[in-house]
Amino acid sequence: MIRSLTAVAATALVLAACSAQEPASAPAPETPVAAAPMEPAAPAADVLTAQGYGALRIGMTRAEVVTAMGDDSNPASVGGPEPEVCDQWRPARAPEGVLVMIQEGVLSRISVADPSTLKTDRGFGVGDTAAAIKAAYGPLVVAQPHKYSAPPAEDLFVWQVGAPATAGEYVQDAAARGIRYEIGDDGKVKIVHVGGPAIQLVEGCA
Repeated sequence: MIRSLTAVAATALVLAACSAQEPASAPAPETPVAAAPMEPAAPAADVLTAQGYGALRIGMTRAEVVTAMGDDSNPASVGGPEPEVCDQWRPARAPEGVLVMIQEGVLSRISVADPSTLKTDRGFGVGDTAAAIKAAYGPLVVAQPHKYSAPPAEDLFVWQVGAPATAGEYVQDAAARGIRYEIGDDGKVKIVHVGGPAIQLVEGCA
């Protein structure tokens, strides 16, 4: 009887040892989670783009411009020969050096000159060189001679919508949007214009 119990106990020990030596089943591999696609960063609110600046969007009505940044900071000034058709002025809450152009009651252009330190979404503003702008934009730049000054003065256009087929062709499409860097005779930016076809005007509203 004692021998039988001993045999049973020995068998149990062998079975326990075998069970302990069996490797645990490996955990199921985790299903990889696809990373969410990165959204392109939106331009900061304080930079100039072909679509506008801050709360100002090309295509706004004059009333919307006034609501966004205030009325004419100098209502006694004349911004155009026919203000009801085309007018330029600085909204009361806009930085110094910023002018809006209103054509037929609609915001068509924003211009930035000294002493403004505003930059475009590519990091260029008053005082930057034409060479740096051309290097950054490459073939997207359309260079045109300045109407009144000899080289190195010139106009550098970067159209995002409604690009001309050839350099020098006047863009008529009201939906066109672009940036014009007006280069002075020192080879540096003196004015930046953003907006629609009105950025091509060289004498304010004319």
